[in-house]
Amino acid sequence: MQERRRKRRWVIAAAAGAVVVALGLALFKPWLLFIDVRVDEQLPTVAASTVGSSPSPERTAPSATAKPTSGSPSTAPAGPVQLAEGRLISHEHATTGTVRIVRQPGGTRVLTLENLDTSNGPDVHVWLSAADVVEGTAGWFTAGSAEHYDPGLIKGNQGNQVYAIPDDVDLSRYRSVDLWCVQFSVSFGAAQLSL
Repeated sequence: MQERRRKRRWVIAAAAGAVVVALGLALFKPWLLFIDVRVDEQLPTVAASTVGSSPSPERTAPSATAKPTSGSPSTAPAGPVQLAEGRLISHEHATTGTVRIVRQPGGTRVLTLENLDTSNGPDVHVWLSAADVVEGTAGWFTAGSAEHYDPGLIKGNQGNQVYAIPDDVDLSRYRSVDLWCVQFSVSFGAAQLSL
């Protein structure tokens, strides 16, 4: 009788352990750390950087060396114009790459991730954030308490990616780009934007 109870306890403990392991695997998805997803989308080519020459993310001032054409004081650029850029730093996971906000010739705006390299993870989103980037572990959570705009899930953890920014998003409200894991409320990496 006692042997039967001991066996039953062992079976219940083993079943409970299996349930805990299954739930852990479903929630944490640890295999993603070993799987890379590479995305190589076509990035807009910016002829000359306008970083530092624009008074706001929505306007660009003409370059001091630009020559007016047809008697007009300035002309609209023929190609994409860079509005802001930044370099990704590591937070919870080692992260590198460059982020840019670019206005296309038709006026649409995009956020680009260039040469991105980070860990894969569950539910990682690209955020435009009102928070300043803080280095080290102190910066892992700052974006979570700040206003943000979410262009969507990260398309991959490596390569080049482009995300549309709708016309009604006020870029002057956002100081940084954050790769934010929604499931665990932590930053994988972030970049302070320079105008």
